[in-house]
Amino acid sequence: MSWSLVVHGGSGVIDRADLSAEQDVAYRASLAAASEAGAAVLRAGRSAVDAVETAVRVLEDDPLFNAGRGAVFTADGCVELDAAIMCGQTLAAGAVAAVTRTRNPISLARAVEERSPHVLLVGSGADAFAAAEGFEQVDPSYFFVERRWRALEKQLKREGLAVPPRPAGSVADENLGALAHDEGKRGTVGVVARDVNANVAAGTSTGGTTAKRWGRVGDSPLIGAGTYASNASAAVSGTGEGEYFIRLGVAHRICALVEFQGMGLQAAADRVVQEDLTKLGGQGGAICVAPDGQMAWSFNTSGMYRARIAEGQALAVGIYKDDP
Repeated sequence: MSWSLVVHGGSGVIDRADLSAEQDVAYRASLAAASEAGAAVLRAGRSAVDAVETAVRVLEDDPLFNAGRGAVFTADGCVELDAAIMCGQTLAAGAVAAVTRTRNPISLARAVEERSPHVLLVGSGADAFAAAEGFEQVDPSYFFVERRWRALEKQLKREGLAVPPRPAGSVADENLGALAHDEGKRGTVGVVARDVNANVAAGTSTGGTTAKRWGRVGDSPLIGAGTYASNASAAVSGTGEGEYFIRLGVAHRICALVEFQGMGLQAAADRVVQEDLTKLGGQGGAICVAPDGQMAWSFNTSGMYRARIAEGQALAVGIYKDDP
């Protein structure tokens, strides 16, 4: 009768020299806050799905991370949000992609799972479903983070593309958002949890990649690629270059090694991330939790924002490769 929870806030080029002392402290505090929010749900005996949604919402509301309020911008200067959530007990899943006005896409993904006959809704249809279901809709300026906009300008100039006008109502963020770090193409948030009934769940949320075009959708909202959960194996949330995670089916691949080959969770995660993903040329990482309480993470980048906590175990937070 124990519980466990693992959180990630994105992987990428995250070396000690890249973050100021203030950024280091801010990211660790935010990861801790999300972890504690999810842990409080599990301590109360509630479900793994509840814990995942709760913790992801904390990260979506935090402008440090590429999800929700801190999402990166498309080449058109807009924000398009993706999210997915999955219950390991029933294999029920819900996902949304290219959402533009919903404050917390992870909750919308759960509504797709519970209140629609579908798994994945996209674009204007997802926005219409959100409005019909009464989800909080915000002005696009809510998602504006100055540091993300500057990253867009830099990327568009690098690609020789025109920089769009700044979004109406946007103001320079002089507070927490000013500390946001650019993880390149690997910014995402995710949570996996195991509740006291040994049920697991996974959730992932992202703004995608800076300057993405043509309605690009990555792995985060694709069940089996960036998000997967099954009580027969594990719950997994990925963060990385989505095109590679899609091609490999990273999240399901880890679970398949556990279920069908009897591999330990850490060994399975390392096999897929350190060997398969690396061999293909992709970069990123994954967090995992199993019904028996095993927790794991693996990443082939220089850093990954991450944390884990379990009943009887102290919270552990890491950023760099050499963090515990």
